[in-house]
Amino acid sequence: MNKLDEQQLLDLKRQIEQAKTQVAELQGSRKHLMKELKDDWGCTTVEEAEKKLKKLQKELEQLQNKIKEQTEELIEKYNLEVG
Repeated sequence: MNKLDEQQLLDLKRQIEQAKTQVAELQGSRKHLMKELKDDWGCTTVEEAEKKLKKLQKELEQLQNKIKEQTEELIEKYNLEVG
């Protein structure tokens, strides 16, 4: 088995410390995003947020369809030309 020299050990220690820092930063980011998710959308889990997103997408699609239908009705009712 190869023995690590002092420089290799120092490099490994540095890499471990960097990884620990990244993990802490990611955990902080996750905590912040989860708080935003709860405060802004009332969701406490990602699964809840995904369900809410699907519901909102469906509502948006329905509203877009309603706007399109009503616009077409107005165009027809008032004999408007669309260019």
